Amino acid sequence: MTRSFTVILEPDLEEGGFTVIVPALPGCVTQGDTREEALANAREAITGHLQALARLGQRPPEGDVEVDSVQVDVAI
Repeated sequence: MTRSFTVILEPDLEEGGFTVIVPALPGCVTQGDTREEALANAREAITGHLQALARLGQRPPEGDVEVDSVQVDVAI
């Protein structure tokens, strides 16, 4: 079965690279030096997270998170 998970790529402005967070799987976080490496590491981290859940007899979450954006006025 193939599943899709939303990931958040956060650029590391000081060190370079990206941190990747998988909101639907709390604690599933990884990183990579490039966007491509970060996404490959995310696939590996998600797979490992789901395998750990299965070993514990837990089912993966049924849904994913919803992503949107919010605009605000900022006075600086």
